[in-house]
Amino acid sequence: MKFSFKNDYSEGCHPKILEALLRYNLDQQAGYGEDEYSLKAKKIIKEKLNNKDASIYFVSGGTQANLIVISSVLKPYQCVISASTGHILNNETGAIEATGHKILNVETEDGKLKPSDIQPVLDNHNNIPHQVMPKLVYISNSTELGTIYSKEELQNLSEFCRLNNLYLFMDGARLGHALTSEINDLNLENLGKLTDVFYLGGTKNGALIGEAIIINNQLLQEDFAFNIKQKGALLAKGRLLGIQFLELMKDDLYFDLAKHANQQAMKIKNVLLERGVQFLSETFTNQIFPILNHKLIDVLSEKFQFYVWKDVNEDYSAVRLITSWNTSDEAVSDFIKIIDHHL
Repeated sequence: MKFSFKNDYSEGCHPKILEALLRYNLDQQAGYGEDEYSLKAKKIIKEKLNNKDASIYFVSGGTQANLIVISSVLKPYQCVISASTGHILNNETGAIEATGHKILNVETEDGKLKPSDIQPVLDNHNNIPHQVMPKLVYISNSTELGTIYSKEELQNLSEFCRLNNLYLFMDGARLGHALTSEINDLNLENLGKLTDVFYLGGTKNGALIGEAIIINNQLLQEDFAFNIKQKGALLAKGRLLGIQFLELMKDDLYFDLAKHANQQAMKIKNVLLERGVQFLSETFTNQIFPILNHKLIDVLSEKFQFYVWKDVNEDYSAVRLITSWNTSDEAVSDFIKIIDHHL
């Protein structure tokens, strides 16, 4: 069987989560997220945020989180600004548009947005009331290209959004990998101050399912639970999500797993760099995009699964390799052996 570098959710979940689900299986608990495990998990997250006033909601997946947040925050005539690589634009089947909210996309080289990317969008949408109103800036950390925001970049973006009366929403499907990157200088407390809403992704970092939506802006907290319920995301057995996040957060397992994934990706990246391989983007997370010749891609494809991401020329293409919390040293070594033999 081929080893998959296609994504970071091919495996089930970390054993500690399965053990906890079994350990607490017969305990009777309140439903709809009011169980003791969900409450404990939320308390730990608030402590890490250093924000006791944050509102936290557990939902099952990233598209669901994006859909619920954006549809609840925006009025019918308001819209979203996103990088052209944004997940909501390319990989969510028009979920945001289906709620009546247009996405205005901006071309960027690294998947990140900065104030100078957003200002032209605002300048081109001032024909009131004939155009949609830009109101929310959507970013991902890490991005779809594996890049991350520095503290300075996020501060600049946050300040710009506040000056222009825009909400800032961070998709955190791979937030653990961003925060444990070797070049990262952000922490959860920073995110609690610099974003209006963000979420901690569990699905791509060791959980069976689950994302934790964190609302920092108190104006956006009111009645948010109604949106969760209306969109079918309020689980009667909310404990299933609460137990997972309790296990992930209580001893920093969440960050340990993300760090492992990053380290495994960097092992492959460093070997490729030593062999003179170029990359589509400069990344320090669990996503890397080496540009390889087609013959090598064919050889690697015999033993490994990965996406051919983008054609560069007639002889070379960029591939996407993603490592996970469970990517073994053996899998990385086997991949590197083929690289060593053919480069």
